[in-house]
Parts: sequence; C-alpha cells; structure tokens
Amino acid sequence: MSSYSDEPELSGYVPHGERPLRSVRMRRAMRIVVVVGLVCLVLPGILTTASFSHATAERACAIIAPYQDPSTQGSSAHFEFFGEGGLGWQCYTVGAYGGDRNVAPLGLFPSIPVRPEPGQAT
Repeated sequence: MSSYSDEPELSGYVPHGERPLRSVRMRRAMRIVVVVGLVCLVLPGILTTASFSHATAERACAIIAPYQDPSTQGSSAHFEFFGEGGLGWQCYTVGAYGGDRNVAPLGLFPSIPVRPEPGQAT
C-alpha cells in the first residue's frame, strides 16, 4: 500500500531546524538596501516639488507685491508654518518705507494670482 501525501511537492522536505533562513547580517543588509532605495525614490520628488513651489511663490509675489504696495522696491516669498496667513508661502515687500510688510498669503501650493479688472468685485 502506498502512502498518500496532501502536498506531494513537499515530500522529502527537511526543515532547517532552529537556524533561521537568513542570517542577522543578511537581514540587516537587506533592510539598509530597502531604506536607501525608498529614500532614493522619494527624495527627488520632494526636492522637485519644493523647488517648483519656491519658484512659483517668488513669481507670484513679484506680481502681487507692487499691486498691493506701489512703494515697494522688491518682494520676497518665504515658507512659514505659523505665518499671518497660516501654513504656506507668505509674500513680503522688501525695501518699502516702514520695513518689510506681509502683503499676501500665497497658500501651501502657490499659484500666479489674477489681477482683478477695474470695477470688478474682488
């Protein structure tokens, strides 16, 4: 009489016993490689987003600062966690009489503002 096994592909399998399949050094090396790989995948996206947001905030601030304060000599955009407009980019005038002044909050993801037409409600 032949013996029947539920898993014929495992016939003759002998487990490793108490020893783990991979050594501690191998597991540590694999974890380091995975973490470095994830950082290499995510970091360029974060840096690109930050650079693009900074450039957009500077351009938007250069447009809106002279419109809000005609006496300004320049503008500057800064990312602030606790600014007057909350979390996000803030537009400041530079060189105006009385020092730098907050002109407008540009938000977390800044965009180029649209100038209102004369007589149009803002």
